[in-house]
Amino acid sequence: MNTLAIDIGGTKLAAALINAQRQIVERQTLPTPASQTPGALREALQSLIAPLVGRAERVAVASTGIIRHGVLTALNPDNLGGLAQFPLVATLEQLSGLPCLAINDAQAAAWAEYCALPGEVRDMAFITVSTGVGGGIVSNGKLLSGRQGLAGHIGHTLADPHGPMCGCGRRGCVEAVASGRAIAAQAVDDLQGLDAKALYAHYQQGHPQAIRLIERSAHAVARLIADLKASNDCECVVLGGSVGLADGYLSLVCARLAQEPAAFHPPVFAAHYQHDAGLRGAALWAEEFPL
Repeated sequence: MNTLAIDIGGTKLAAALINAQRQIVERQTLPTPASQTPGALREALQSLIAPLVGRAERVAVASTGIIRHGVLTALNPDNLGGLAQFPLVATLEQLSGLPCLAINDAQAAAWAEYCALPGEVRDMAFITVSTGVGGGIVSNGKLLSGRQGLAGHIGHTLADPHGPMCGCGRRGCVEAVASGRAIAAQAVDDLQGLDAKALYAHYQQGHPQAIRLIERSAHAVARLIADLKASNDCECVVLGGSVGLADGYLSLVCARLAQEPAAFHPPVFAAHYQHDAGLRGAALWAEEFPL
C-alpha cells in the first residue's frame, strides 16, 4: 500500500510517496506559508500533494504542535498564529479524498527511529534539538502519545528554574535554554542577531561566547537524558534535529552525560533517518492502523 506522508514544519512542508516496501518513491517540498492563516496552509497543502496523491491509498501526517482529535493546537497556541485549532485531518481528507491520520512530528520521528533499532530494544527516548526541543517516548514497544497528545513533550521539562521564560508559559524549560531559537536569543555583543547555524559556526571557530552558548545547550540536553533514564529506564536515547545532528554536538552531550552517576548513562545515538524521520515515522505509524 502506498502512503502519502506529509511533514509540516515551521519553515518547510514536505511530502513523500512511500511504497509498501517502505521506500520513498518521490518527494515534494514547499516553504511553509509566511501567512499563518488556514486558507494559506490549505492552499499550500493542496499544491504539495497534487503531484503525489493520485498514487496513494492513505495520508499520514507528522506536524509541529499537538494533534488532538485531528485538530492542530500547541502548548502555546500563539506560536501557531491563525493556525491554532486548524482541522488538519479533516482538511487533508477533503483535499485528498483519502483516509488520513496525524501525529506530532517528534512523536513520528521517535517511532521511525525506534523501528530502525534492533528488535530486542523495547524502551527508547528520542530527542530532537532544532528550532525547539521535542521528543517521543517508546515504552514496552509502544509509542506514547497520551489522551491529549502531550506525551513526549520533554522540551518543556525543567532545565533551569532561573532561566528564560519559555513560550509554553513555564520558566527555564529545556527548550528555552537548549533550542536553536534559545541559543540565538541568548547571544549578545558581536554575536547578537545571528541565528543558531551561524552561532554554531562561531563555536567551531573557537569563539568564547559561542562556546558557552553551545555548551549550555548540550549540558541541558545531557541532564534531560539523565532524567529520562531515571523516569523511564530507557535502554537508549536517539538524538536528532538540526542542532542535535550538528558536527560535534553529540560528543558534547555525551561528555557532559558522563559526569552524571553511571546509573543515568543510557547509550546515545545519532538519528538514523536524520531529517526524514518525520515523514518515515508518519508512514510507519499509519501501518499500526490498517484500513
